[in-house]
Amino acid sequence: MAAHEQYTHGHHESVLRSHTWRTAENSAAYLLPHLSAGMSLLDVGAGPGTITVDLARRLAPGRVVGLDAAEEIVDQANALARDQGVDTVEFVTGDAYHLPFDDDTFDVVHAHQVLQHLADPVDALREFRRVVKPGGIVAARDVDYGATVFSPELPGLVAWLDLYHEVARSNAGDPDAGRSLKAWALAAGFDDVQTTASTWCFASDAERDWWGNSWADRVIESAFGARALEIGAATRFELEAIRSAWLEWVDAPSGVFAFPHFEIIARG
Repeated sequence: MAAHEQYTHGHHESVLRSHTWRTAENSAAYLLPHLSAGMSLLDVGAGPGTITVDLARRLAPGRVVGLDAAEEIVDQANALARDQGVDTVEFVTGDAYHLPFDDDTFDVVHAHQVLQHLADPVDALREFRRVVKPGGIVAARDVDYGATVFSPELPGLVAWLDLYHEVARSNAGDPDAGRSLKAWALAAGFDDVQTTASTWCFASDAERDWWGNSWADRVIESAFGARALEIGAATRFELEAIRSAWLEWVDAPSGVFAFPHFEIIARG
């Protein structure tokens, strides 16, 4: 693992506002047809746990484990499971490159928006493959920032997209990871890789308000903005201009934003 690898977004409230919106249906629909009650599942990079808890409901009484590197987020996810009365899931702190499980432990390993943040996604996929039972699957979904489309094409949003690429790469990540998922899985030793694509689209007034205001705050207040300043990729003035562009997009009745993702179901 590269010494400078770090999570681009951090865990500011503006980030968690987005992450807690995620469910199995809006973030893992490609995986659902492959699941059945009683299966065991490991969710790597589970974050605040909303997808994981949702999957646990579907797999009960199967064992579900959510793993994340951030202890405070693991605590939040365990609290969510308790509050929602889902007792077949637990959340633990761990490292995607060194999973604390024996070989052939889980029927499914799932990772949503994880591989894009890793310096060595192939190595992580090999580790996922190690803990999957024979005949099991590894499922991953990652965005492809390079294929993002938005309108109106405000200069501040164009600057945001360029800046995001620069910041993510400074953290040893790949912001265009989606398009590489199949190649990475093959390199990790999988011989059967099904690939699909899906898109998050934000267009209604409510969707623009939620997505745009989230990013307006993230640009200034999250680890993304702090890293941009640290590496000299943007000034405070430039970050404020990007924030203003997001707010302008929120107020544009014609505003749309499409966030494409690739997905893999890998076996073998």
